[in-house]
Amino acid sequence: MLELVIDQRRRDIGGFEVGRVLPFPQRRMVGPFIFLDHIGPIDFAAGLSRSVDVRPHPHIGLSTVTYLLEGEIMHRDSVASQQAIRPGEVNWMTAGRGITHSERFEKARAEGGPMHGIQAWVALPREYEETEPAFAHHEQQDLPVHQEQGWWSRLLAGEAFGIKAGVPTHSPLFYAHWQLDAGARAPLPNHYTERAAYIVSGSVNVDGREFQTGQMLVFMPGKPALVTATTAATLMVLGGESVGPRFIEWNFVSSSQERIEQAKADWRAGRMKLPDFDHAEFIPLPPSDPPPPAPAMS
Repeated sequence: MLELVIDQRRRDIGGFEVGRVLPFPQRRMVGPFIFLDHIGPIDFAAGLSRSVDVRPHPHIGLSTVTYLLEGEIMHRDSVASQQAIRPGEVNWMTAGRGITHSERFEKARAEGGPMHGIQAWVALPREYEETEPAFAHHEQQDLPVHQEQGWWSRLLAGEAFGIKAGVPTHSPLFYAHWQLDAGARAPLPNHYTERAAYIVSGSVNVDGREFQTGQMLVFMPGKPALVTATTAATLMVLGGESVGPRFIEWNFVSSSQERIEQAKADWRAGRMKLPDFDHAEFIPLPPSDPPPPAPAMS
């Protein structure tokens, strides 16, 4: 049974659009997932402006999870990582006490081509908010696949469907890429308190209602969660256990507003190390910070 439906909000982030899904005023988090953007889909022309790149910027208190359906992004960060991510792979970056990174569209600039993917942020439990920053890249062979009649699933992180991904996580969660044939029926795992399905493409039926591309379906705790594809459909399904309320401001996530203020001061003063292989520029702290928001929670 459904608790809430969230429509993506299209946002221009400097040369192309993303669909912002989380956080949402009526549902700031699903399990530990506190942010979700649908990147594209877009076809880039060769010679793409460098202004489209995401220049170096900081994070604290979270893990970023990048997953592509099409295209390639070059990741560089302040723990000396330099890694291209391609379709079917996962980049899992744990910010902990602080990390900086950039995301560059270098292949698209050279050759042109499509870009389509999902970026999520996972809030860290309080005991891990100040952990050492780290980065891990996982190839397709590291990500287990589950198949049934008309239903294919790649588990990106956590445990579900009787399998476990090799991606280290800090709290109970699941995150998977689904491909459903028209008419296929697939259940979300029922042993997590909070669960949602985001429709990347196609349409699905839940509780006798039809839903389309760009909508996130949030399911009620303790109730069956079954999705039926009315067309061929691609979904990202996710959830887990709550890690408690969180503040989120710019690129910072924390259980403490004071910690976010410290991170802002550190970035403003240049006290956060820039990426080893990409330190010629950075995104400055936004000049007019909004009033501190209420902590985000499920």
